[in-house]
Amino acid sequence: MGYQIAQSVAREVWALARGQYFVVSRGQLLALGMHPQAVKHRVSTGRLHGVHRGVYAVGRRDLSRNGELMAAVLACGQGAVLSHRSAAELWGLGAGGSVEVTVPPGRSPKRPGIRVHRRELDRAHVIPWHEIPVTTPVRTLVDMASHLPRDHLERAVNEADRLDLIDPEALREALDGFVWQPGVGKLRTLLDRRTFTFTDSALERRFKPIARAAGLPRPLTQQWVNGFRVDFFWPELGLVVETDGLRYHRTPSQQARAHVRDQTHLAADLMPLRFTHAQVAYDTPHVEATLRRVAARLSRSR
Repeated sequence: MGYQIAQSVAREVWALARGQYFVVSRGQLLALGMHPQAVKHRVSTGRLHGVHRGVYAVGRRDLSRNGELMAAVLACGQGAVLSHRSAAELWGLGAGGSVEVTVPPGRSPKRPGIRVHRRELDRAHVIPWHEIPVTTPVRTLVDMASHLPRDHLERAVNEADRLDLIDPEALREALDGFVWQPGVGKLRTLLDRRTFTFTDSALERRFKPIARAAGLPRPLTQQWVNGFRVDFFWPELGLVVETDGLRYHRTPSQQARAHVRDQTHLAADLMPLRFTHAQVAYDTPHVEATLRRVAARLSRSR
């Protein structure tokens, strides 16, 4: 009977370990019914390998990176979650480094190689990702914003959008729940810079000098072409330029309409070209170079 119980416990340990990147805590082993002496025996015989105090790798010493992150969370005890740079790493928003974990106030675990932050986290800001408790993308970006350089922060926001974790419009709205917290102002400034929309007249004032520098003649503006009102049109080149109000993803219906517009222009032997408002405002060299190359190709073909 004792043998059967031990076998049952062993199966449960392996099932738990497989779901945690082959790391378990001593508390979890005891909760599954393993005797403290049995834990010591498995350590001495090499079936458990110490990673942190009270945390073990099961069956092998080497851990994946996710195993290292999970081990750090387990080492910091109840309520610990992956956060800051380590959360960004898990979400795919930045490179890793030393492991960072947030624990509730009043607790002060000290583990070599783990940087511990102490604060009360809203449980809505914590979710499991790849089975590891971690701060949400919004909470992670807020935490990162206070110490990341602006270009690195912008890269992280772009990655969050590209990975469909959160789009900038939703991120801007979510920041209302983080009033007075470090990093929020920096994020708002970044989002305002990148998600504004020019008026038609302001867009023309910005765009026309770029087109002129690229060697293009004066465009027609706000013309109806193939049943659509377009921003800029060069009939002699067969070039249509549209600008998107946001740098980031539009809604599915907006994307579908944009595809239909572009396909209709292509079917009519016109070249549709799209730039974002942010590109027109902040990436003039790219816009100019693209216009120059496309216009040269169109001139040769016509």
